[in-house]
Amino acid sequence: MDYRRVADEMAQEIESGVLKPGDRLPTQRAFARRRRIAVSTAIRVYGELGRRGLVVGEVGRGTFVRAAPPHPGSVLAEDSGRTPVNLELNYPVAEGQSELMARALGALLRPDVLTGATRPAAADGTPAAREAAAHLLARPGWRPDPERILFAGNGRQAIAAALSSLVRPGGRLGIEELTYPLVKAIAGQLGIDLVPLAVDAQGLVPESLAAAHRRAPLSAVYVQPTLHNPLTLTMGGQRREQLAALLTELDLTAVEDTTWAFLAAPPGAATANGTPPPLAAYAPDRTVLVDSLSKRLAPGLTTGFLAAPAAHAPALARALRSGAWTAGRFNLEAAVRWAGDGTVEEVGAAKRADAAARHALVRGHLGGFRVRSDPAAYYCWWELPAPWRAETFAAAAAGRLGIAVTPGTAFAVGAAVPDAVRIGLATPPVPVLDGALRRLAALAATAGP
Repeated sequence: MDYRRVADEMAQEIESGVLKPGDRLPTQRAFARRRRIAVSTAIRVYGELGRRGLVVGEVGRGTFVRAAPPHPGSVLAEDSGRTPVNLELNYPVAEGQSELMARALGALLRPDVLTGATRPAAADGTPAAREAAAHLLARPGWRPDPERILFAGNGRQAIAAALSSLVRPGGRLGIEELTYPLVKAIAGQLGIDLVPLAVDAQGLVPESLAAAHRRAPLSAVYVQPTLHNPLTLTMGGQRREQLAALLTELDLTAVEDTTWAFLAAPPGAATANGTPPPLAAYAPDRTVLVDSLSKRLAPGLTTGFLAAPAAHAPALARALRSGAWTAGRFNLEAAVRWAGDGTVEEVGAAKRADAAARHALVRGHLGGFRVRSDPAAYYCWWELPAPWRAETFAAAAAGRLGIAVTPGTAFAVGAAVPDAVRIGLATPPVPVLDGALRRLAALAATAGP
């Protein structure tokens, strides 16, 4: 029998809810007897289900149906009267932000303005867009050169352009051992090999970067120095200085992702929490900084920014054009107005206050557990108590409570797979988040699966 047909049948059982997240599958030998197939075929079926992300195997414990986003028409929670809560997605929306944003768009409706706003845009946008982006990206002690700013359709495309211009297919990219999952996917699509680098309480460990480069040369390094996703760590100024010096010593370029950094300190204001300038301020000729509007304003506003060293700007522009990753002119024109009338700052301030309020719920419900979090972050990293494993906890949370969380395996590069989950705090209403955290804490306190 074709193993793929059996895998399709099992997938249908998972999708229809016959097999629920957290259910343990029979041993491969027992499965083979039940299905009247060869054991070798059963092994291939389980392997195919794992490849599709539908099951996860744990040594000595068995194979479990994995937590997955609910399919249309299915019920995520056993309690069908309970609305599912998705704490995997993390899209902050401040109260009243649509009204704030609407006030700047009136001018775009004028026919003469709209004509220009609907024309194509080059990779470097317009002079007004570059000035607006420089204003948005500025931090105390650093402001990018507007003439070195490029634009992508969204943050992911900005990252893809940066990586494709710096690392050839088959090349090696240094990356924190826990990282933003979409970077892993982008690297896979570009044929880039990821090299995990150690992280401590200050973020990326410079000695790990140097050792990896000595073993085999790296082409570049991707790093999140401020409000690291998922660990919420922020690298101190001394560590940034060390990393900047090492980039020069090793002749390496860093891709610095600052997507969440707007939460750490208001642009242009004093840093009460001690957040230092970006790595780009310490190594301006060795850092490509990437950012976007999606977290600052709204999920559907996905203009991406790249602040590039002069030596890399031409290659980045070519990558944006060849990948069809350049930004839309209308989005750029809207961004210019939102930056100019203070909308971005107002929405950012509202989101910082909202993140702090949600973080208070984390302290209240998860204070007795090992949780890494920053009061400015919209997410936290929860190291689960024994005997819970990350995948089985995520599956149990989805199956028993209707709450989706992200297991640590989604963030891991290489062999290190922590028994932790990331909790996204931004998306649900505050009362819903409050109840979800309370139920997750109760689940973690049980004896496990």
